[in-house]
Amino acid sequence: MSHEGVKAVARGNLLCYTHADFRAQPAGWGNTALRPGPAGVLGAISIGRVDVSEPASISTGIAERYARAVFELAREGKSIKALEADIAALEAALGDSTDLVSLISSPLHTRAQQRLAVSALAEKMALSDIMKNALALKASKRRLNVLPQFLAALRRLAAEEKGEVTAEVTAARALTKAQQQKLAKALKASVGKNVNIDLAVDESLIGGLVVKVGSKMIDTTIASRLSNLQNAMKEVG
Repeated sequence: MSHEGVKAVARGNLLCYTHADFRAQPAGWGNTALRPGPAGVLGAISIGRVDVSEPASISTGIAERYARAVFELAREGKSIKALEADIAALEAALGDSTDLVSLISSPLHTRAQQRLAVSALAEKMALSDIMKNALALKASKRRLNVLPQFLAALRRLAAEEKGEVTAEVTAARALTKAQQQKLAKALKASVGKNVNIDLAVDESLIGGLVVKVGSKMIDTTIASRLSNLQNAMKEVG
């Protein structure tokens, strides 16, 4: 989907779209979280009020719970491949459109506006019913702000299902495809599984990489070395 396409659905006065799966939702649906339900309908678990200042760890935990529920639905419906396509499409849209990022993160948008926007976006992007349902529910719960973490968690679950692991790599500059493949090959030799690279760029690192696979982390950055050297000099002084 083009930047202009995302931009068009990420603003007010949007196309009205109602997903048929929601007609079977129980009373009080707007105050519920996500869990698998019959026929792909998302059911009810109370998760309380939303605090926009909540710690990142809480947001990540909520994203993980949503992701596991959605992934279970996809597994039961044998639609994991479709879900992976949804993940890639949404990650690309988030990277391409500041309007979409604003839509999911700004408190100025009402729940109704967010739900209309993501429903129109999901329809235009031809996302799977499970993903459409999940986005609409998150909008009703004011949880669209965890969309990036939600997608990352889904990607990890999909990788685990295929016997793969994801390496979170932070580099001072973007790596070429060849460099990523070489790194993935080296990591595979270490962890014994196929490795997917989740790359982020942080120019403050100056050079080198920070690689995290599960609980293991390798920091080869110049910034880290300089910091260690500075601490060592303080100890000597």
